[in-house]
Order: sequence, then structure tokens, then C-alpha cells
Amino acid sequence: MKREAAPRAWQRMLSGRRLDLLDPSPLDIEITDIAHGLARVARWNGQTTGPHIFSVAQHSLLVELVSRKVTPNLDRRWRLAVLLHDAPEYVIGDLISPFKAILRADYKAVENRLLHAISLRFGLPAQWPAELVEHTKKADRHAAFLEATRLAGFKEAEARRIFGTPPGLDGTAEKRYLTPWNAETAEKRFLARFKELSDET
Repeated sequence: MKREAAPRAWQRMLSGRRLDLLDPSPLDIEITDIAHGLARVARWNGQTTGPHIFSVAQHSLLVELVSRKVTPNLDRRWRLAVLLHDAPEYVIGDLISPFKAILRADYKAVENRLLHAISLRFGLPAQWPAELVEHTKKADRHAAFLEATRLAGFKEAEARRIFGTPPGLDGTAEKRYLTPWNAETAEKRFLARFKELSDET
């Protein structure tokens, strides 16, 4: 009997890289692929207001901004980690939390392997310190509150129950970061911030 070939578990990137989702190598990860992908992945399953999706790239920039409000003296390397906290989604997409809860361990294992490889690629530890993980989660929840109430139709009381107390961003920052950008703008701004925070030129 002929053996069936194993299902394909890799994706071809626009850079030409071939990324294996089951065993991702840092050598197959390029920031241009990440920025391009995240700028085209919708937060909230696309259930947001405006003519453009609210992309994971824009969300990542918002979370990094919020993290600076929460901890102004955060090391530059950890700010880069915060910016890249959702980077695996350039490959696996942004699953909403209720769906992640259904998939549980299998999804988390793939996501963690990708984040480990991405972290190593850009000079970060594969395993983030617990305090960095908690800091990122806090900034992520704060950003989610703002997105939920400004873009995704949540009432403030409901968002507080789910995401906690919102951060204090000024009106200019809220308008800039919570008005959905087109994909090209999101990609360029993500890359620009990455270059500011990384050692790469």
C-alpha cells in the first residue's frame, strides 16, 4: 500500500523564504514578511468600523504605545518584544479569543514555536521573562479595551468587565492609532517602528 505524503506544513513567503509551521527556523523569518502579513490581518474578525480593517500591525503599534505609557522607562529591547508580541499572526492569522479557547493547546503550541523563532531572529530570548510577558498582556488588554469601545461596538461597562481599566491616552494619540489605516500605511509604520527599536539598519 502506498504511503500517503505528510500534509504540507510550510508557507511560502513573498521574500522567497519557506517557513515550516511545525519547526520554524529563525533563518526563515524576515521582518518584511511579518510587516506585510500583519498589515493585512484583521483584528476582531473584521468586525470594526471604518473603510479599512483594523490590522494586527496597527494593533501592535498601539500596544507598544500603551506599554510606554504603562512603563515609560521600559528597555528598548523589551519594547521591540512588545511590538512583536503578535508577530506569529503573520502566518497563522488572528483568531479571536473565543475560538482560541476552543482550540486550546494545539493552537498555543504552534503560536509559541513561531514566537520563539521570531524572538531569536531579532536578538530576543526565546523564552521571555515572566515580567515582560505580564507587562505585554497588560498593555494588550488596555489596547483591546480601546479597540473594543472605539471600533468594535462594545459598551464601556462590558469592555471593562472583559479587558479591565483602560489606559489614559491623549486625544491626538487615540485619533491617530484608532483610525484604521490602509494596509500600505500600516506596513510602513510597523517597519519604521521596528527599525527604531531594533539593532538592524
